[in-house]
Amino acid sequence: MRPPPDVPRPTAPAGRPNLARPRLPCPAMRPPDYSGGGLVNLVAELEERLTGRAASRTLHAGLAALIPEAATYLLVLCDGLGDAQLSHPDAAPLAAARRGAIDAGFPSTTTVSLATLATGLPPAGHGLIGYQLWLPETDQVANTIQWTTLWGDPLDLDFDAFLPRPNTWERVVAGDVEPIVLQPLGFEGSLLTRVLYRGCRREPYADGAEAVTAALQLARPGRRLVLLYLPQVDFAAHVGGQGSDMYADAIRLTADIWQRISDRLPPGVVMVGTADHGHVDIPKDRQIRLAKPEHEGRTFYGDPRALFVRGEGASLAAGRPATWVPIEQMEGWWGPGKPHPRFAERAPDGALFPDPGHAVLHRFSDDRLIGQHGGLTPQELRVPLLIAGG
Repeated sequence: MRPPPDVPRPTAPAGRPNLARPRLPCPAMRPPDYSGGGLVNLVAELEERLTGRAASRTLHAGLAALIPEAATYLLVLCDGLGDAQLSHPDAAPLAAARRGAIDAGFPSTTTVSLATLATGLPPAGHGLIGYQLWLPETDQVANTIQWTTLWGDPLDLDFDAFLPRPNTWERVVAGDVEPIVLQPLGFEGSLLTRVLYRGCRREPYADGAEAVTAALQLARPGRRLVLLYLPQVDFAAHVGGQGSDMYADAIRLTADIWQRISDRLPPGVVMVGTADHGHVDIPKDRQIRLAKPEHEGRTFYGDPRALFVRGEGASLAAGRPATWVPIEQMEGWWGPGKPHPRFAERAPDGALFPDPGHAVLHRFSDDRLIGQHGGLTPQELRVPLLIAGG
């Protein structure tokens, strides 16, 4: 659905941070730090150490000093494990390895962060700027996990070329470093795998024990960048919430994998752990469903904690626990540098930010989920920096 013709479209807001701080639902909310304190900077730090160059700025000196030099880095991405979630009693091995914290990108959501890992670029640069993403070339909003429309129809896209070239894996190969991704068996052959891992060797694992064995074997030779992806915490947080037995089981499994690898790391290998975003639990009575008439003349995408709107959005916040932020006040939120050629077309006219403890859902949102993310609270934005070895 297109916005009314009198609605101005945004220009690419990918330059310096906007000095006029927009009003947000709580003082703790802020845009990510892309200058050296973010996930994109961690990727750049590892790439520069292995190859001598990187596509983005490296970590701030204090954060970089926390990571020992190594011939091979094993990067463990614990999906959905925010820094605040290390306080869970079953997360003790992870908390013991914590050396600091960094920011995910905006919005704080899986496919945006994984695209940053895969490209070494902030969201503005790689162009995957939301979990639900408006694609002008298809005139549709895409679910960027399944790569379908929001109602499940397939999309006609060149998935292998969706992210810019060269990506992280192609650059490290050119630097005589072998990139390898370890991910669950069921992910192999998915469209998201095609989008993210062009040029990267892929190895599947069937369970936690196999993940440990494969990570230790693949990290042993020198000059490798190995990514181990662990999705268990995210799934459990979405479905069960952080107080559930399912969530405790997922935390224990993730912590056990980390500890078992840490105990047997080969010489010359450093394991770095982080996440793509954190989680907040949103009870059903605080999930705000937009009415059918409010969909007229508007296109909704993004996440329930940062709902993107093409069209007029300010009136949607009236009388609701939410704040409207127009695109003009979001400059730099998707990161600095040269924007993706389609960034301005994919960007919204603004975003609706629910108050802490709330979510805003459009008609294609999944209202069965307890755990949510995408916003700018510390619980969603801040992810841990874990270190073992060296």
